[in-house]
Amino acid sequence: MEEVNLTLTLTGAALVGCGVYLLLERSLTRVLVGLVVLSNGISLLYLVAGGKAGNAPIVGKAEGRLSDALPQALVLTAIVITLGTTAFVVAMAYRSWQLNGHDDVQDDVEDASIRRRADLDESSQGYDLDSADTSERPAEEGSRP
Repeated sequence: MEEVNLTLTLTGAALVGCGVYLLLERSLTRVLVGLVVLSNGISLLYLVAGGKAGNAPIVGKAEGRLSDALPQALVLTAIVITLGTTAFVVAMAYRSWQLNGHDDVQDDVEDASIRRRADLDESSQGYDLDSADTSERPAEEGSRP
């Protein structure tokens, strides 16, 4: 059984934790930094999961342990995806800065009105699973059985 490098594992976990924390912020600049930190943490964890380095798998009859190319390919793919996502978030932050003078994410007006209507609706607050059984309710006029 192979030994896992605990320092790299803890560093990757810390990067993922910090990245997730920054992704939950309202500022798009912090979201951008969180995205990059999260991506670096996940890439580091992929490489740690790949195990120790070995000989190139291309060599015909290499002696000893061969390196696994799959984690390296996943990390390269993650780098490309992160680059595209970073460019998109930078464009959103720049456009938000042009329109509003800040890069904070605004509250959704429609979502707030739905939440307000649900709070005012007595039937949604008093919903009980026992009263949801239609066999005990009296039939409404004009409704079919």
